[in-house]
Amino acid sequence: MAAATALCLGLGATNAAMAQQAAAPAVAAAPAPEGSADGRHGTFKAVQGDVTVVRGTLRSAAVVAAGVQATDRIVTGPKSAASLTLRDGTVLSVGPDSVMDLSQFAFNPTTQDGNVLVSLLRGSLRMATGLIAKVKPEQVKVTTPTTVIGVRGTDFIVEENP
Repeated sequence: MAAATALCLGLGATNAAMAQQAAAPAVAAAPAPEGSADGRHGTFKAVQGDVTVVRGTLRSAAVVAAGVQATDRIVTGPKSAASLTLRDGTVLSVGPDSVMDLSQFAFNPTTQDGNVLVSLLRGSLRMATGLIAKVKPEQVKVTTPTTVIGVRGTDFIVEENP
């Protein structure tokens, strides 16, 4: 039986264990342009250990500054982690032994309207919400195999332990 837990943290509780795991000895890249030609919805800011991006039938190693698209799956191995920033400023930190899908992402930078749906299939995820949650928090959701979490906070951790 799977158990999912969510821990809501205040905005002041920044970069604890999850962020520390996601910190990599790599250099951060410049943010992706709003209307980027490669269709990216986010950018990897830190990658540590074995992190794979699954896009359709293609699998590739995640690297700092690489783009992330809606429907990408992020898979981390043991002692591995990744941190990525979406176009609205949402930060996702994926912990070790995790599988996370960016199931849906849409963002209009002019109106700051959009939606985010993240599915955590296994492992841990820390999410610091961006502009979409500020404008319409009901448009940001995290699912696990056993729960759906409607986001009302700004910084929280979700764990899915099968």
